[in-house]
Amino acid sequence: MSSHTDKWDARYRQARESSPAQVLLDNRHLLPASGTALDVACGLGANALLLAEHSLITHAWDSSSIAIDKLRERAQAHGVSVEAAVRDVVTHPPGPESFDIIVVTRFLERGLAPQLTQALRVDGLLFYQTFTRTRVSDVGPNNPDYRLADGELLVMFSALEVLVYREEGKVGDISRGFRDEAMMVARKRAS
Repeated sequence: MSSHTDKWDARYRQARESSPAQVLLDNRHLLPASGTALDVACGLGANALLLAEHSLITHAWDSSSIAIDKLRERAQAHGVSVEAAVRDVVTHPPGPESFDIIVVTRFLERGLAPQLTQALRVDGLLFYQTFTRTRVSDVGPNNPDYRLADGELLVMFSALEVLVYREEGKVGDISRGFRDEAMMVARKRAS
């Protein structure tokens, strides 16, 4: 087990509940009535539970066995089916055209963007939300390598059609709005 996995296992051992990401909550009306979904680096799996409750065949991957065990318990308690697996998505990314929906929140591995794009089926949707370098609080990682540059999501997934994009930075009243993160919903079009 790596020190990275040990860190996340320790964090999830202490964690209780989690809430679905804002990008998914605000845009769940874009979800299809059926299909296969993947929650990448799922943590405690709040996104996966929402996807499963939406009647999607849902897979959830995380490198932490603690997080996956807790997700399995929560799925059972919620009466939904989630295929939860301990899987390092960086070393074992999803295969081409294997999902209709992919959700990534508060996880950033830039080199994975091409595989995530390829893993979407035609008309598949990517829901992505993570931290930005432009921020107004101390929330999130301090290491800028784990934070997006301004507009970076648009560049990383330029092969996809953007349906929703939000990144407010420090514009206007910084005590309100969607700060410290960027969100995007994008669709894979036929070539």
